[in-house]
Order: sequence, then structure tokens, then C-alpha cells
Amino acid sequence: MPSFDVVSKTDLAEVDNALNGVEREIKQRFDLANTKCAIVRSDDTLTLTADDSMKMTQVEELLRKYLAMRKVELGALDFKGAEDAAGSSLREVVNIKQGIDSDLGRKIVKDVKSAKMKVQLAIQGNELRVTGKKRDDLQAAITFIKDMKNTQPLQFVNYRD
Repeated sequence: MPSFDVVSKTDLAEVDNALNGVEREIKQRFDLANTKCAIVRSDDTLTLTADDSMKMTQVEELLRKYLAMRKVELGALDFKGAEDAAGSSLREVVNIKQGIDSDLGRKIVKDVKSAKMKVQLAIQGNELRVTGKKRDDLQAAITFIKDMKNTQPLQFVNYRD
């Protein structure tokens, strides 16, 4: 039976390339040079630091710009609010979403089943497996899931005939 997987993965190498571009621009810009502005990535979290809220806003805009240039979808980022840090500076933690969380997975399964499509969905960890008898049914399921307008970016991979 034909099947495919619905996943949500962010290319961390592209995120690193975008962070390098942001760091380069922070060093070159006259309003951000010689400040405490920085971005550090550890696993699936980014930590933004800045002197004040104006500079934090500038760093966020640079991050969004460079991620868009590297074709990393901004829906994969979960911006938390800026909080006070040591030395009268600000810190903001940004989580990079990897995998489909259980709530979104259940929502997709529920919506596809309520649409009476001829496919079966199974939640497998942080991804969904969609199987059907015909290729056309799978393509209809892909367009239906794309039209759901989820905030988290989804990819359709591992197609098997």
C-alpha cells in the first residue's frame, strides 16, 4: 500500500548559517557594534542577548531576515518573551520546533478522519504515517493537510508506492 510520512524538521545547518550572518552584521552595524548583542545556539534553542529592548528588537529582526534568506520557515521558531538578565541586559529564549507535537498530530488525524478521506493515519512518535490504497487518495490527503493552515511548517517525505 502506498504511504508517506508527515514530519516537521528544521535544517539546523541552515540555522547556523543564518546565525553566522547575523553575527557578522552585528559586528559591522554602527548601532550594534561594541555592545552585548549576541545569539547563541545550543541544541534546539537560541539565546538572544542585548543591552536594551530597542537592540533586542533589532537583533530579532536580523534573525528573522537571515532565516528567511536561508529559507528556514519562521513558523518553526517559538519566540518567548524577553526577560531581564545580568548586567542590566535582556535575554530571550527561542525554541526551534522539531517534530510534530501530540496536540497537532491529534488535530490533523481528527480533521482528516472527519473529512471522510480514504486514508489511514498513525501517529509514530513525532511524525504521522499516512497510508491509502491509491496514490490519488494520498495526494488528496497532502492537499487537505496543506490547506489546514497550521502554524508549524510540515514536510511530506518518505513516499513509498
